[in-house]
Order: sequence, then structure tokens, then C-alpha cells
Amino acid sequence: MAVRKFKPTTPGQRHKIIGVFSEITTRTPEKSLTVGKKSTGGRNSEGHRTMRYMGGGHKRKYRIIDFKRTKDGVPAKVKQIEYDPNRSARIALLYYVDGAKAYIIAPNGLEVGATVVSGKDVAPEIGNALPLSNIPVGTLIHNIELRPGQGAAMARSAGTFAQLVSREGDYAIVKLPSGETRKILASCRATVGVVGNSDHALERSGKAGRSRWLGRRPHNRGVVMNPVDHPMGGGEGRQSGGHPRSRKGLYAKGLKTRSPKKLSSKYIIERRKK
Repeated sequence: MAVRKFKPTTPGQRHKIIGVFSEITTRTPEKSLTVGKKSTGGRNSEGHRTMRYMGGGHKRKYRIIDFKRTKDGVPAKVKQIEYDPNRSARIALLYYVDGAKAYIIAPNGLEVGATVVSGKDVAPEIGNALPLSNIPVGTLIHNIELRPGQGAAMARSAGTFAQLVSREGDYAIVKLPSGETRKILASCRATVGVVGNSDHALERSGKAGRSRWLGRRPHNRGVVMNPVDHPMGGGEGRQSGGHPRSRKGLYAKGLKTRSPKKLSSKYIIERRKK
């Protein structure tokens, strides 16, 4: 992977840094695995705006990703690596030997023509999905289930990975991308490897128009509003706005929002790093 920089021929080009698409092998997605995706513009079913700063953007089709990987023991060939407008990672189209097709998140190092497989009795190689109980300790993993059979829920975005630290009885100890260390049932599945397109974090849009293409409208800061509109608004001259808080008055930085009585807290060994 790499990124592209541009000569500053225009103000928008001066700071623009975008990824290259050298690993992409096709521009057309698999029709049987795509569905239409409706844009709400932040409106609910009654037409009332419930989320601000949303609207516009390019029309997209949703690619159906196989996060469960339940075709055990059936090998699949990687047919092509594709761009997905709905996520930061690249996706890979699999052709199974029984004729089925599926999309998966493409890990780093997965190439067209490679063979991937899922199940208990498979080798822990890049792209293979297997239970945490069958993965060697210290392996870098992604697409991790939180409950058996639920489908991958963690470490799915570009460049992310978790590490299998150890095992204790029925549980595996996993260090997540956030820095949190927690217990996960060893029967939960994960995919071996690191999510591809790791240079996504280096990209810079360069101009406001690129945010509009993604459906993001201009965002107003709270400090420039009036006191009637935002707790941080008002004041003679320019003010800092006081303690950062949301439009509804909740502290925005440092306030813990997790419920102290949440049942899953007993599985968290170490909290994420700030």
C-alpha cells in the first residue's frame, strides 16, 4: 500500500493525500451480492430531521459481507479484490468450490488466486477463519465475534488488528485495537491477519467538497451559536465556551458514558487507553 500526494496547483490539491488503488482488480461489484442503499439525509420515517449535518453524497450500493464464515471445510479461491464505498477496508470476492460466492474483509497480504477456508481443523493462515481456541497465542487477528455465531463485530476497519494474548479455561484473552484487554469465549471465531488498506489513516481530504461527496454537510461549532441554541454559545467577543459539552448539556470530553452496572464489565480485564 501507498499514498499519493499532489502538486499544489490548486488550494484543494495542496493538502490532498489519497490512497492508491493498485490492489483493486475490478471496478464492477458482483451483482448477486449487492443491494440498493437508501440515503436518509438524517430524516426519520415521518420526514423530521433527527440527525443534523447529513445529506447529499454519492449514491452507493451495499455489498453483502459474510461476517459469519460458516461454510466449514469448503475451500474458496480469491477471485478479485474490490473497493467498498461503505467501509474503509477493501473487500475480497470468494468463489467456493461448491459454486457459492461471498464477500469478506480483505486482510493485508491476501492476493487474487489465494485459497481461504474456515472451520476448526484449518491452518491459522492469513484469511482463514477459525475459533479462538484453535488459534496460536500471540497471533494477530481481526473480524472477531463477541458471541458464538453472531458474526464478526470487532477489528473490522482498515489497518486494525487485535492480538490473542492467552487462554483461561473457556475464554480467550484478546487485546483489542483500542488497547482494551478482555475475555471472549474461545468458541467465537476470528480471522487470521491484519485488515488491509492500512494507509487509510494517512489520507487527507484536502477540501471541503470531498466531505460533501461522502454525505457530510457543513458542521456548526457550538461556540459560534447563541446561548439559546447551545450551552457553549454566547459571550461578548470570542469566548472559549467553557467546559466542552453537547447540545443537551452533557460533558463531551472525559465523561464516562458506560453504565457501571453493565453485565459485560466482568469480562473486561483492562480498560482502553485514553
